[in-house]
Amino acid sequence: MPRRAKRQLEMTLPPPRTWGGRRKGAGRKRSKSSGVSHLRRPALASRYPVLVTLKVRRELRTLRTKKRVQLMRRIFVVVCRGEGFRIVDWSIQGDHIHVTVEAVNAAALSRGMQGLSIRIARGLNKLCGRSGPVFVDRYHARILRSPREVRHARAYVLNNHNHHGADYGIRLSARPGDRLGVDSFSSWAWFDGWCELPPGDAVRAAREREGPPPVAPAQTWLMRVGWRRHGLVRIDEIPRPSR
Repeated sequence: MPRRAKRQLEMTLPPPRTWGGRRKGAGRKRSKSSGVSHLRRPALASRYPVLVTLKVRRELRTLRTKKRVQLMRRIFVVVCRGEGFRIVDWSIQGDHIHVTVEAVNAAALSRGMQGLSIRIARGLNKLCGRSGPVFVDRYHARILRSPREVRHARAYVLNNHNHHGADYGIRLSARPGDRLGVDSFSSWAWFDGWCELPPGDAVRAAREREGPPPVAPAQTWLMRVGWRRHGLVRIDEIPRPSR
């Protein structure tokens, strides 16, 4: 073959490939996360309450013991009236804590929840004789913008034990033998929106309120007045999670 034809043939050859293409199963594996998103939290206006959930690690087992609830109640007494931050309702479940709060803005909400989380973590670790993280992830927050949302959130927090009891096909209560009713592991005694309290629970509520309050009075219109447009809360309600 003449030299000129050979040179032309060499020039038409494609360059060597340096990447073999995408292969199934190759590359860094994506982590499966069921925790709270770490994206920047949305802005918060002071007129909107917030429903917050804190979930504890599995090794702590249940939070619903007398000593643990007494510890956390003392903490609520201390932090419920923080600067620009108020805890209005709370309940303690097996592996999580629900609170409805008011805050002047997102920064105040973050500071208030950080202070609450740190105090609970230190207290539980000391009580349990352990060290290390207590919470699974950072708190989950949902801004409540309508009277209906606030009504559902308050019923969900205070009757959350009814919700979990229904899920597992059992009736849960703070006292053995009780039917669905008020939960002693919550701020039920300071809630003034019950449809009707049995006489015995009304007496218990008055007795509970003799001590220092573990909640702060609501100041937003939605928490004080607005939510009542959709009816008071029955003690036997079984609230479902908000979507």
